[in-house]
Amino acid sequence: MDKALISVIIPSYNRAPILERAIQSVLIQKGPPFEIIVVDDGSTDETEKVVHNLFRLAGNTRPLPLKFVAQENRGVSAARNTGIYHSKGEWLAFLDSDDEWLPGKLEAQTRFFEAHPEYQICQTDEIWIRNGFRVNKMKKHEKKGGWIFNECLPLCAVSPSAVMMHRSLFDEVGLFREDYPACEDYELWLRVAPRYPIGLVPEPYLKKYGGHEDQLSHQFEAMDRFRAKALSEVIASGILHTKQKQAAQAMLDEKLRILQLGAEKRGETLPDIKTLFDKLKP
Repeated sequence: MDKALISVIIPSYNRAPILERAIQSVLIQKGPPFEIIVVDDGSTDETEKVVHNLFRLAGNTRPLPLKFVAQENRGVSAARNTGIYHSKGEWLAFLDSDDEWLPGKLEAQTRFFEAHPEYQICQTDEIWIRNGFRVNKMKKHEKKGGWIFNECLPLCAVSPSAVMMHRSLFDEVGLFREDYPACEDYELWLRVAPRYPIGLVPEPYLKKYGGHEDQLSHQFEAMDRFRAKALSEVIASGILHTKQKQAAQAMLDEKLRILQLGAEKRGETLPDIKTLFDKLKP
């Protein structure tokens, strides 16, 4: 993939003050050719002005492979999908607007695919920054590579900002689900991991920032609701072999048990699955 174009898709919503950090972290990448697609998901701040000023200034020294796409506010999945529709690259990489790549990220993943042509997707390790401070990840968050479907069941085992994947994967598994207001990445990996091994570059090439109020995990209670929905759908999809289906069913049972305990603490009764999932519709 020496000369294969990489499309870098950056969705953003009202993050003008930090968006430049994300874009600059792509601009410093060297090696493989890439294009940058910034998708403004209906921002009401100065996102468009910041982006155009940044690219105008940077373009004084070299031409930039830039696309800026604005859409009405439809959520991060729709923004990523819009970026995919506008992309030209054989390979796709994603970067959330509050995250930052470290130098060499695209080169490292390019080398991985050259050394492992049987892989169509890989991620790098990552550094966590919470409220301005570096924190150590728990063991359950350690990145793994290979056939990691079982590792994708408890929580999101693949960070969108760390991943690079061949665009043909989306032709087979489908795009990001726009009807998921949260855990949309978890749901996608449940469709990818049974079909493909997911490679790992063990060095950290991503700074993943957390702790700010506009993160989806801060906007929704009981995130296991969305994971339970994703699990029930992949179980019913017919793509899992017997052991994968058994593992997914066991995890679904555990998620529902946790949701039931939470409901009991609030003095509520957990509704049946259909009613529970109907409540998740945006």
